[in-house]
Amino acid sequence: ELRQRFMAPPVSGLRELRRRRREVRSRMELLIMETQAEVCRALAKLDPGAAFSVDTWERKEGGGGISCVLQDGEVFEKAGVNVSVVSGLLSEEAARQMRSRGKSLKAKDGKLPFCAMGVSSVIHPKNPHVPTMHFNYRYFEIEEADGTKQWWFGGGTDLTPTYLNEEDAIHFHKTLKEACDKHDLKLYPKYKKWCDDYFYIKHRGERRGIGGIFFDDVDSPSKEEVFQFVKSCAKAVVPCYVPIVKKHRHDSFTPEEKLWQQLRRGRRHNQLLLINLFFFCSFSVHLLTPDVSVEFNLVYDRGTKFGLLTPGSRIESILMSLPLTARWEYMHTPPESSKEAEILEVLRNPKDWVH
Repeated sequence: ELRQRFMAPPVSGLRELRRRRREVRSRMELLIMETQAEVCRALAKLDPGAAFSVDTWERKEGGGGISCVLQDGEVFEKAGVNVSVVSGLLSEEAARQMRSRGKSLKAKDGKLPFCAMGVSSVIHPKNPHVPTMHFNYRYFEIEEADGTKQWWFGGGTDLTPTYLNEEDAIHFHKTLKEACDKHDLKLYPKYKKWCDDYFYIKHRGERRGIGGIFFDDVDSPSKEEVFQFVKSCAKAVVPCYVPIVKKHRHDSFTPEEKLWQQLRRGRRHNQLLLINLFFFCSFSVHLLTPDVSVEFNLVYDRGTKFGLLTPGSRIESILMSLPLTARWEYMHTPPESSKEAEILEVLRNPKDWVH
């Protein structure tokens, strides 16, 4: 029954998951497998002429993953939904960067065993009136010299429209807020602000999209409570995005609107490649952020620097997240009061969409 629910057999194997079924580590692996399958099937229904290819892979340092890619459909130019479950020894450089984030890690003979897992997706639609969407939910665990295990969760979901539709933005944020509010009314405003702040490119003065939620290094109030929160967020992915795609997938658009979509991709997709290196190099987990300019990751993102210090990257999974098409033009500036200028204004000044 579990095999039929998933896109491929779990990385850890059903027997091992059954043996450790009470551990959050195993329950998280089942959650990311279920999330991958739910999202793939929901997207495939929207684009019936296309199908996901499923690619399983192994990481020689320990573990592996499942990459699911739908490419060149009627609705989606490319949609990728990845799962990774990896383990091994943390490099000294990676451990040093974690310590700089406040982690007190005590290695034994310089070694720190770790496991990491997560599910992540980047969706590039063909129609410029359908927004790009990204999500990622992950779990990290490290065993210290005395056997103590440090753990934390991270992730988020956010939307990157080419054109602003306020009704869509409200629906997207309200759905995420409802998922957060089940656990604590303080979580949505906290993680919405974190998303706006984290994906801010200072020297350009803009965010990558209209936001959503983002969090990292979350290890309280308890492992079970944080897991249940992450589960609620993962279950909100389909209802927050699929209605928007259904609404706009058949919208008409002009060549000029398609050009603007291509220009926005050209500005942003290189940064996606670098952030993917963070996940696939650091613990081969997935694709973190689509559609942000390359400068953000090179200058500000701690993840890229951390990830490049750790072996285990998989180039096909990194590159699969990039769109098939994009465009670059020097110093392109849209006319004032245009629909293109409207989305730029929101990227520069985030809005409260739920009050």
